[in-house]
Amino acid sequence: MKNPFLNLFSRKSIPSALPETASPLSEAMLNDDDSDKFKTDLQMLSEDEAGERIQQEAYKEIRNAAEQSVKRLHVLQKGRCPLCGESLQQHMFVSVCDACGWNSYSMPKRGGIRVHIRGQEQPVEGSRCYIVKEGAVLVIRGEAVVARIQSRAIEWIEYVWNSGELEERRKQIMERLSLTCGWCGKDTSPDKEGFHLLQIAFGSTQERFCFCSDECYEAFRQMYPSRVHRNCYERSCEDCDLCVKRYFDETDGYRTLAKDLISIKK
Repeated sequence: MKNPFLNLFSRKSIPSALPETASPLSEAMLNDDDSDKFKTDLQMLSEDEAGERIQQEAYKEIRNAAEQSVKRLHVLQKGRCPLCGESLQQHMFVSVCDACGWNSYSMPKRGGIRVHIRGQEQPVEGSRCYIVKEGAVLVIRGEAVVARIQSRAIEWIEYVWNSGELEERRKQIMERLSLTCGWCGKDTSPDKEGFHLLQIAFGSTQERFCFCSDECYEAFRQMYPSRVHRNCYERSCEDCDLCVKRYFDETDGYRTLAKDLISIKK
């Protein structure tokens, strides 16, 4: 008989140290002007034996950045905002924090983007765009910058998704999901008939469980009845504030499954 408090899904551990690699300075991809300047500066530093110290400092900065990235991913893995710590609204292609506005989203790889300019009917098209620190937007087509547009001149940016790419991404995610039934322990899938997704708080924190069939779902309910004042089995989480929320909409299926309930199939 399964205990609902056991961790139902495995996690991959994160290495405690970065692997030894060649100097990132020698492997960096630089444009022509920066490459010439780098060679000149490196030759000057080598003459006074400062080159090795510079490389060590650069590696230290890279390691510190990697540690901060791992911390950030741990927070995201728990369905929390990396800025304010509030719960995220999670979907297949985007995560948004209602509290502070932090967001992270995927962009199409094949559809590209269209930058619509104020007062112009024809948009500027590209494969991707970047908002740089000066406030301008760089439009990339292929591997080259085709336009630099001031943000004040932009009306809106359109991301072009086609149905084929959306379905392909959905299949890729589904192939990587390994969901275990919270009662019998068998593998299950959101597309399987009888699949149930349950959000319930036995203590002060909301938890989520998946079930492969109606029978497993009902057996779990009978073994672990909900507290009367919460009634998690019948009450929508959107209308309740009696526990610490980790999830919101329970009707979105696999799209809102948090990453700590997902393991990569070996």
